Amino acid sequence: MSFLRKTLPVLTAGAICGVMLSIGGMVWAEKEPQSSLPLDDLRAFSEVFGQIKASYVEEISDHDLLENAIKGMLTGLDPHSTYLDKKAFKDLQEGTRGEFGGLGIEVGMEDGFVKVITPIDDTPAFKAGVEAGDLVIRLDEKPVKGMTLSDAVKIMRGKPGTDIVLTIIRDGETRPLKISITRDIIKVVSVKNRMLEPGYGYVRIASFQTRTGANLLEAISALKKETDNAELKGLVLDLRNNPGGLLNAAVSVSDAFLTDGLIVYTEGRIEHSKMSFKATPEDVLKGAPIVVLVNGGSASASEIVAGALQDHKRAVIMGQQSFGKGSVQTILQNNKGGAVKLTTARYFTPSGRSIQAEGITPDVSLLKVKLERLDDDFSSVKEKDLSKHLVNPSGSEEVKKAKKEQLALSNDYPLNEALNLLKGINILR
Repeated sequence: MSFLRKTLPVLTAGAICGVMLSIGGMVWAEKEPQSSLPLDDLRAFSEVFGQIKASYVEEISDHDLLENAIKGMLTGLDPHSTYLDKKAFKDLQEGTRGEFGGLGIEVGMEDGFVKVITPIDDTPAFKAGVEAGDLVIRLDEKPVKGMTLSDAVKIMRGKPGTDIVLTIIRDGETRPLKISITRDIIKVVSVKNRMLEPGYGYVRIASFQTRTGANLLEAISALKKETDNAELKGLVLDLRNNPGGLLNAAVSVSDAFLTDGLIVYTEGRIEHSKMSFKATPEDVLKGAPIVVLVNGGSASASEIVAGALQDHKRAVIMGQQSFGKGSVQTILQNNKGGAVKLTTARYFTPSGRSIQAEGITPDVSLLKVKLERLDDDFSSVKEKDLSKHLVNPSGSEEVKKAKKEQLALSNDYPLNEALNLLKGINILR
């Protein structure tokens, strides 16, 4: 089958059940020279093709055989290269609008099973308790072993309101877990922001889409307005469970905090897969300290941002080892309405590190723990508890606000640690 070399902007995430990768305008890539055909191998292929046609227990069409052969070629390359038939390619395009139907999980393949890279914020999978690192072994009653990633994604996608049961294996559990999830329309909000304490902002990036860079600048502007347009004392950039997305979006986010130097570069066998991206002069935070939170669900574009800020010593990376996806995929559309998602390059951090299969190592490692707020009914007696104590004439509202903010932080150990680190940096400065 001949392919039109019609290339979309490069992607840095895996397959999503209800795909959410953003795609911009199309550009034509240069046509690569054809190498000589391996005639002996093609004869063997033709022979097997004929044997299947003549002897398989059921009749099978030429179209199905050839499409299966294409899928097999790509499946044998790496976990992220795959064939998209016409419907799957349409689903991909629909998903770029940031709204799609499905479960809301980023997935890949591992040892023949579907591996959850990360659940997406506020989606059915997230709310049902699916976790990064889960291995899906059954979809309803269908074993995953033997399926391609595309086949598994097709099953997980479906009409909103319908249910599916995932049977998963999870580290630390002695037996498989069954999780029932109701499919829904997934609306991905790329960037969220709020103040943690006066002067200290928080920005959560859930995925890297076309407008993520612009949305980040809007979020920081909103945080500054809350401080009467004063500069922030520090920022927590939360990239936990962020599966990636557009390479260009990761570059834009990194560039917002850097003033010069390399952000990321890519290397591949073909000329258009070799790219490099450099920072522009302005730092939107004017040098204020940054703590970037990552975990095992932080993949691809998230790792590009963390790696760039770490190499330039612009941020402290805190959390757990990231996922380790250091490859870039390009969408190549074919003349039958489908496409090939093909790994065409590896990306490298400014210092030349490849994070492929290793990930970003945090500067400050945190154990995966859950905090429990202790009941303080029996805490030590304070001045305010004494009979006829003098009332503080000011500050009562500020105290209430501070207590409310601390309550909001109390269940998120990494976020607490990030905020404390920012405070410590500012004390030293």
